[in-house]
Amino acid sequence: MARELRAPDPLTPAPPTPGELRLARLCAAVARVRWLRALLLLPPIALSGYAIATAAGWIWGAALLLAPAPRSQGGVVVCDGLPSWAFGRGGTTVGAIYLTRDNVAERVLRHEAVHRAQWRRYGLAFIPLYFAAGQDARGNRFEIEAGLADGGYADT
Repeated sequence: MARELRAPDPLTPAPPTPGELRLARLCAAVARVRWLRALLLLPPIALSGYAIATAAGWIWGAALLLAPAPRSQGGVVVCDGLPSWAFGRGGTTVGAIYLTRDNVAERVLRHEAVHRAQWRRYGLAFIPLYFAAGQDARGNRFEIEAGLADGGYADT
């Protein structure tokens, strides 16, 4: 009897690779170091990190942009028309820059605007904090705060 092949559930994360496990452990360790977290979250440092992340997102988007010039929507600078390998899932916000191919629905931009605010609040500390929160969006506090439904994640 032949087994039926099914496409993987897009909401179920793939098992982490060894490199992803090491990164997750490192991020969790950084997130637990109270004095380092407090230092990174000082407003001048967080805002500097936000500016650096925004510049990096802008450079990445501009280098790959094959579509019209980036535009601002809801406080997020949208760089669409990018190749699908240039961002995670349907799109990725880096600082104030949202990188995507064509995932620009109003609800998605509302979700990404929350991520922009998170970048602004946490600066570069957002990177280890986000990864320490977990790869499953349904359990990641930053994705929950941004709105799972708006981001295209199942609420269950």
